[in-house]
Amino acid sequence: MSLAAGTQLGPYEVMDLLGAGAMGEVYRARDTRLRRQVAVKVLPAAIGSDPARLKRFEQEARAAGALNHPNIVAIHDVGHESGSPYVVSELLQGETLRERMGGMPLPARKVMDYAIQIARGLAAAHEKGIVHRDLKPDNIFLTRDGGLKILDFGLAKLGRAPFADTLGDGVSAATCDPHTEEGTVLGTVGYMSPEQVRGENADHRSDIFSFGAVLYEMLTGQRAFKGRSAVETLNAILKEDPPQITVANPPLPPALERIVYHCLEKNTAERFQSAQDLAFDIEALSSPPGSGPPTALVAGESPWQRARPALLAALIMALPAAGFLLARAAPHHPNPEYQRLTFRRGTVYGARFAPDGQVVYSAAWDGRKPELFARRPETPDARGLGFPMASVVGISPSGEMALLIHGEDGPSVLARAPLAGGPPREILERVQAADWARDGSDFAVVRYVEGVLRLEYPIGTVLVSSPSSLGISHPRISPKGDLVAFLDHHVAQDDRGSVAIVDRAGRKTILSSDWGSIEGLAWAKDGDEVLFTAAKVGADSALYAVDLSGKRRLVEKAPGRLVLHDVSRDGTLLLERNSHRMEIRGLVQDQEDVDLSWFDFSGPADLSADGKTLLFYESGEGGGPLYSVYIRPTDGGLPIRIGEGRGQSLSPDGRFALSLPLDGAPRIAILPTGAGEVRTVQHAAIAHYRWAQWLPDGKRILFSANEVKKPVRLYVHDLESGAMRPVGPEGRGAVRTAVTPDGASVVSGNTDVKAGDAKYSLQPLDGSGEATPLPWITEGDQPLRWAADGKSLYVLKGWRPLRIYRVDAATGARTLIREVAPTDAAGAVNMGSIVMTADAGTMVYSHHRVLSDLYLVTALD
Repeated sequence: MSLAAGTQLGPYEVMDLLGAGAMGEVYRARDTRLRRQVAVKVLPAAIGSDPARLKRFEQEARAAGALNHPNIVAIHDVGHESGSPYVVSELLQGETLRERMGGMPLPARKVMDYAIQIARGLAAAHEKGIVHRDLKPDNIFLTRDGGLKILDFGLAKLGRAPFADTLGDGVSAATCDPHTEEGTVLGTVGYMSPEQVRGENADHRSDIFSFGAVLYEMLTGQRAFKGRSAVETLNAILKEDPPQITVANPPLPPALERIVYHCLEKNTAERFQSAQDLAFDIEALSSPPGSGPPTALVAGESPWQRARPALLAALIMALPAAGFLLARAAPHHPNPEYQRLTFRRGTVYGARFAPDGQVVYSAAWDGRKPELFARRPETPDARGLGFPMASVVGISPSGEMALLIHGEDGPSVLARAPLAGGPPREILERVQAADWARDGSDFAVVRYVEGVLRLEYPIGTVLVSSPSSLGISHPRISPKGDLVAFLDHHVAQDDRGSVAIVDRAGRKTILSSDWGSIEGLAWAKDGDEVLFTAAKVGADSALYAVDLSGKRRLVEKAPGRLVLHDVSRDGTLLLERNSHRMEIRGLVQDQEDVDLSWFDFSGPADLSADGKTLLFYESGEGGGPLYSVYIRPTDGGLPIRIGEGRGQSLSPDGRFALSLPLDGAPRIAILPTGAGEVRTVQHAAIAHYRWAQWLPDGKRILFSANEVKKPVRLYVHDLESGAMRPVGPEGRGAVRTAVTPDGASVVSGNTDVKAGDAKYSLQPLDGSGEATPLPWITEGDQPLRWAADGKSLYVLKGWRPLRIYRVDAATGARTLIREVAPTDAAGAVNMGSIVMTADAGTMVYSHHRVLSDLYLVTALD
């Protein structure tokens, strides 16, 4: 029953009823002590009659009352009267987001404004350890002055739906409102996260999923998840993705759609890991540096654009006075000091501070192979230490170096060597990255073991494993030795990723996520922050710091790419600044060196059978945040953009190309090279697609992928039936290799080879028979493709130059047919991405050119 006007709830006098719902009734009331109007929410008596729930209510309400943020409704008091608990909050004037939308999409300008305010409110609550658990348009209030308030923090987990048994465990009254009319229940159920649907504990990332559902609805006017019944809606949350936003709202930029789908990832580890990161990305999208309102979102000329000339004139006149006031009021931050340490032309591969103040670094100068150098900052000359093909990953207090010695045709080896000179002592094979604890006691290593990439600290103790083999890099042990920071890469063969830490018990925490390019990591001198270099779009990185709660700040930004190598005990940084470009060169028929590059990071993907058409993709600034796929004639004609993602393979008839999109939803896109519509290959069981290629019949697609928590594996997808079936054992096919001309078999590589076993085998694609070992593919060989007759295989070997051999499959005899190297070798790294025709008449290869300068940086806050 509603309370009558004049009813007393403690010191609060009820005036009138404002609204009612499953979690109680809301009244306008008068605070008789402070003589102000407030809102009083009276919760169901069932909560007051349950001592455990009443205690939990008081704890949650008091915690929410401690929040003080302009985007969270202020809670003034809690109490209970006649067995019914109540919450007293500020009285708001306006309407809910649900009422404002009215089933229609909102203007993009308003969506961005509301989204930023919601994300800021969530970030403030999550920082205090408070999770909403029921974020939806009904719990978001828009005030008359243009502000936004999130309602009901801390109350969502108090209720139980009367009909919960019909929907399964984990469905609460907060998300299944029995007092609404038929059909409305789907709207509240539709904002639950997958972990809520499964009845699992919901942390702050559950709110981020719900935020994504709200943002989707603001942009489209449609609910992200909606079925004919509550059960169907819950099933959609677990297994389906919402329709593409750009279909419902074509003018919107792809970057905004990517943010929405990143929030709506089913796996919590693949979502934004903090609301602060989410707010940062939306703000960056809505307010590009140097611009006014988000012109990319709003068509036509805005009032700001019309007024800009007059405003600029006023601003110029006001600059002297403003500059004087800012100079007096702003805190003083000393400018960072840069001391350049290297002057030769080439690439720096790694650098560390030695205990005596020396800087030890690995570099490849003037086209030579990498080797180690040491320099004291007070002297101009660097001395060579030798150790070719080695990079330094740590230096102990006693002056002993930890090195990764990279084999040209094999895996890297972790070794120890005295800084003063002497041969290295090998410690561990197949190590991809490593760090040495500050006291010289233990190593942290990243290595492959039995097809799984593992982060171990100390060696042999697994803290993090990556069944999908996507990537773990840059492990760095904290000054206290209790944590390891590392970069967690979620896209195969790409430097996208997140900053993460893990403790000695294996508890992993993502500190900062969704970076388009990230490389370089080190602990701050006191261990209270992790410093890293990264970029949201492209590869021109800035220096950031993130503390252990996930709060991030920009430390330093400069034109070009910054890469952090190390931080000394006094806070001095070793920072690399480089220029970089991925170039494509072609050996086309009789022409030896055709430049087929386009923008800044061009990568070849495939060639047509006649060698006249190249499929490539752009993954840098020019390609945009989701990369761009192109085709171009190899005779030097202009490229044509055909879609987004990482280009993979041309169909045998040249009419279609395969691409792996990067917007968060795992799938293969089939892009028409001419007129036509984009099609999609998607399987619910697949968590990550690594590569894909057409089979010779043009009716099937071979791809490498990971099912959830399983190793990499090969699969065949039939385009006519839509069926997918696995090929061969797990742990095979991580790297794209060669299909026989008849499409019957594929050369399959093993990610973890035991002594005496062949690394590659010939795997039948129809599932019949065992794989045949190919021992004549030796260590360091990379299979490229079969010759047209199917009797010999082209393999790639070496680093620079790349050596291409034709190997007879019957005898194993090999013939060198070509050596490939850029004319200008200085800074040329990462050679090896190469595509060729069956007759070897046309070859297209890429090489990454990085020209580095290493700096000593001090006075950085």
